[in-house]
Amino acid sequence: MQSEFFKIMTTEEPAFKIKTGNLPVLKLHLHTTDMLQLQKELALRLEKTPDFFADTPVLLDLSAIAGLHAIPDFSGLTSFMLKHRMCAAGIVGGSEDQRDAAAKTGLVQFLSTGVAPKKTFESTPPLAESPVAKQIELPGFGQESPVVELRPTLVIDKPVRTGQRIYAEGANLVVMGVVNAGAELIADGDIHVYAPMRGRAIAGAQGNESARIFVQGMEAELLSIAGCFKVLENEMSENVWAKPAQIRLEGSRLLIEPMLK
Repeated sequence: MQSEFFKIMTTEEPAFKIKTGNLPVLKLHLHTTDMLQLQKELALRLEKTPDFFADTPVLLDLSAIAGLHAIPDFSGLTSFMLKHRMCAAGIVGGSEDQRDAAAKTGLVQFLSTGVAPKKTFESTPPLAESPVAKQIELPGFGQESPVVELRPTLVIDKPVRTGQRIYAEGANLVVMGVVNAGAELIADGDIHVYAPMRGRAIAGAQGNESARIFVQGMEAELLSIAGCFKVLENEMSENVWAKPAQIRLEGSRLLIEPMLK
């Protein structure tokens, strides 16, 4: 009996495994240390898109305030974010004092060229050039960015229901059916919808600014490319509303253009 018991115990699956992974992470770029102003403007934006940040990790990018002596109230900011269903996963950049203050509130410091915590994982090495492997760049800050292999296109051949979230990790996304209001499409590459698009579409989720969105019927609630997003509230021109359209990034502006001119 003892030998049988020992055999069973040694063949059991481990309770956990640790693996690296690429996740869709949004960045909140702080341009001020005035938390009252920041919370006020965030609250106004979240009124338009209350579910945009829900259940999605958000990095606080401190690059723009790194030269300031002031230290943000990270505890108050993270509490405010939680009340609005935003999850602060950590920080990027910032001065030494700002990073130390963030660490004391439990915020992890992430590398500026990826999403791996500092001193925990090495950045992803560049892939070798290959005729069959495409590459996309991750967002960086004046440094050489790691690259991620673009996987085969994810094809969804049925409608996307309200409340559904589909993420094409490291890939383009093609949807053959209608995307209902309240549904969300996320892709690290391009997004193609060959039907009415009534939900939210987020392309270039890992920072690929050359990503585009193509839809057969433009009725979207929200569009985003590489972190730049636009809420569509009665601002759609007649030449694109409910018609074939493409969305691309020009600088920091999202352009919505008719597919057929």
